[in-house]
Amino acid sequence: MEENLAWTEVKTEHIIQDEWIDFRKSAYRYPDGRVFEPFYSYSRRNYTVIVASDEEGKYICVRQYRQGIRQVTTEFPAGGIERVSGKEYGSNEYIETALDASKRELSEETGYVSDEWEHLLTVPSNATLADNYAFVFRARNCRKESEQNLDETELLTVKKMSSEEIEDLIHNGQFQQAVHVMAWLLAKEA
Repeated sequence: MEENLAWTEVKTEHIIQDEWIDFRKSAYRYPDGRVFEPFYSYSRRNYTVIVASDEEGKYICVRQYRQGIRQVTTEFPAGGIERVSGKEYGSNEYIETALDASKRELSEETGYVSDEWEHLLTVPSNATLADNYAFVFRARNCRKESEQNLDETELLTVKKMSSEEIEDLIHNGQFQQAVHVMAWLLAKEA
């Protein structure tokens, strides 16, 4: 018996479509013919997450405010892959590769660079609501080469941590980005 689980989009309304997000309200037809609405989803650009360690084996983390949970979080350096259009969503035409974006983001957010990069995984960021992907990389033997070069919307500090400190934060619910926790678990195996 063949599995038929795919939904068919019946209609879509773009509720917000600006330079940052394409937030949509859609109706879908299920395989059995029923129509469900509203279903909300959004488009954003793909991004990278970098599990980076320096020459002494300390992990390079950043601390910044996350408005979704209204808290300052500790997480790994991360950032968007630049699109040709300059928007956060739209065509999948990018002006840089995921690896190039990872190198740029690590340098901009922390001032560190590395010659040892490994791609760990590409995974949907939130398969239920969004169409973007997270590209997870490991960077080893990072060395400080410059000061931070932050975007106008970024305000963050760099914090170097031991693996034990990261483990403690994760187990205490204080390393609060789900993709970053997954990146940590993958990097430990690499």
